[in-house]
Amino acid sequence: MLYIIRHGKTEWNAKRKLQGRTDIPLNEDGRAMAENAAKQCAHINFDVCYCSPLIRAKETAEIILKGRNIPIIFDDRLVEMGFGKYEGIENVPLGCPISVMFERPQDYIPDGGAESFEELYARTGDFLKQVIAPLSESGKDVLIVGHGAMNSSIICRIRNIPLEKFWSVLTDNCELVRLI
Repeated sequence: MLYIIRHGKTEWNAKRKLQGRTDIPLNEDGRAMAENAAKQCAHINFDVCYCSPLIRAKETAEIILKGRNIPIIFDDRLVEMGFGKYEGIENVPLGCPISVMFERPQDYIPDGGAESFEELYARTGDFLKQVIAPLSESGKDVLIVGHGAMNSSIICRIRNIPLEKFWSVLTDNCELVRLI
């Protein structure tokens, strides 16, 4: 089985700031969310956890798997989508170049050092092919701990959801999804 979960809440989530690769830790609500997720996941077998190296995902994985003797492997391909110079802006304003990414992802052209959907899909696709496919074939149960956009790219790839519907699969913080 393959499961995916988004990190717990951060101060930037609470303020509706675009985080991207800015390394923001969990806030107290986020830690409580991860504790709750740990209780909900306690009955689920995980052979291994793959995790984004960003602190908010790392903290979430460590809280969820505390005391379970499950290896956590950090993989740079699981970092959040990079939003370049737009990281840190609050409530993305309409008309801002990055707002197209949320309104019409199929028309999004990255600006200011932001990552494209093509780049995001390439790295998460590589991860799925090189890491997840062999583990799935051998019957391993895997947990991925990541981020909103990065997780959405994996969910879209596995469920064959078109880019136009990219944000329809965005999960809440600490929401566990069973994929395959």
